[in-house]
Amino acid sequence: MLSRLTAFSCAVFTALAGLGMAGTAEASSDKPVIALSNSFYGNTWRRQMVDAFTAEAEKAKAEGKIADFVVLNGDGSVNQQNSQMAELILRGVDAIAINAASETALNGLAEKACAAGITVVAFDSLLTADCAYKLSFDFTSYKTEQAKATLDLIGNKGNVIVVRGVKGSGPDNLMYAAQKAVLDANPDVKVVAEVFGQATASVAQSAIANVLPSLPQVDAVLGQGGSDDFGIAQAFVQAGGPYAEKLPVIEGGGSSDFVIWWNDQAAKGYKTTSMNTTPGIGGAAFWLAYEIVKGAKPAKEMNMPVAVVEPANLTEMAKDLKPGFIISPSYSQEWVKQNLVDKTQ
Repeated sequence: MLSRLTAFSCAVFTALAGLGMAGTAEASSDKPVIALSNSFYGNTWRRQMVDAFTAEAEKAKAEGKIADFVVLNGDGSVNQQNSQMAELILRGVDAIAINAASETALNGLAEKACAAGITVVAFDSLLTADCAYKLSFDFTSYKTEQAKATLDLIGNKGNVIVVRGVKGSGPDNLMYAAQKAVLDANPDVKVVAEVFGQATASVAQSAIANVLPSLPQVDAVLGQGGSDDFGIAQAFVQAGGPYAEKLPVIEGGGSSDFVIWWNDQAAKGYKTTSMNTTPGIGGAAFWLAYEIVKGAKPAKEMNMPVAVVEPANLTEMAKDLKPGFIISPSYSQEWVKQNLVDKTQ
């Protein structure tokens, strides 16, 4: 595919909180420019996702496979991401990997990008434009499985808090619907509070701390991941009182801080579950966009695996973990070819 950046250079930068870094490169006919439009940058998961995209893009650029890449980070609003998309279309990039702020509000610009010959790969938080390739996780399946396992640990009865994720996002809607279906099927389970944790430890901790004094004894907490799990745990630990003797079953969302904490608590008999989407999808989205630009024809809809920590592998997982990140493998060009492109051709 002929690059649409032959007339000018492409700035590589992060547009978050007014901070940026720029670089330029001349595009050529066989070296595409791949862009990332990320709607939200305010939690550990999203930052790791951007880092994964950037790491693979830098590798591809060093190997001479691409001319350049662009990274744009937003504040979670549709308006800002609309501006991102419009800018990328004007720049004439060859592909846009988009983690969308809305399933529908960005469809018009996505279709405009496709009409301009730009490959659009929606990933993680999807949009519904027909022309876009879609790479995500089976949020419904894995959250259903985890909610069932969590309620089993409390005998399918008791008081539950639901901590939702990034407000307005597709993943939040899907995970919440899955959790609600499981809760509705268990009439002896009562939801005593719902809060938004923004998949962020500090936000989730504050949200739980604010509602906890007015609630009856809480037996379990259903979360959405990111790093909300550790924040939730800290809220209960700091609350003390009855929770000093018996903590609720808190769903793990794959943060290393939570898994380390859980491993310590497991020695006292604490049981829970941990399943999470992997921010390494950012690297997979980069290579998928690259392969499509270079002529690959994968399926229009693809799913990524989730990471699972359970009692059988908890100790092994925890011993090498460092605090402050989400459990995730990296996804190389070879992995994408074998598991996404070749698997579906």
